[in-house]
Amino acid sequence: MGMMKEFKEFAVKGNVVDMAVGIIIGVAFGKIVSSFVSDVIMPPLGLLIGGVDFSELAILLQEAEGEVAAVTVNYGLFIQSIIDFVIIAFAIFMAVKAINRLKRKEEAAPAPPPGPSNEEKLLTEIRDLLKQK
Repeated sequence: MGMMKEFKEFAVKGNVVDMAVGIIIGVAFGKIVSSFVSDVIMPPLGLLIGGVDFSELAILLQEAEGEVAAVTVNYGLFIQSIIDFVIIAFAIFMAVKAINRLKRKEEAAPAPPPGPSNEEKLLTEIRDLLKQK
């Protein structure tokens, strides 16, 4: 029973749940960015370059023979993936930057100085009593 209890405590900790939510949102965000790049950014970019469809850019290594598919290096799709990565990395950078700014504001508030310890209070009382004599 001890191991099950430990696992339950681990699984319901805030950090684990936050991480799971972050991963789910990250996957959805990645799909949105991929669609944005392939459907919105790349067509006009290809048009500006001269009517190039990046998803079809490839180097043919071996032509198709019978039922064997052609072997290609799809560098156009690789370029799209790089653009996806740059956009996602920039968005994450901006989110982390905003979170760090909020944390710095919380840390900037100085904690009040601690009061004197019990020993210091007693020593102060003894000093004051000696001064009175």
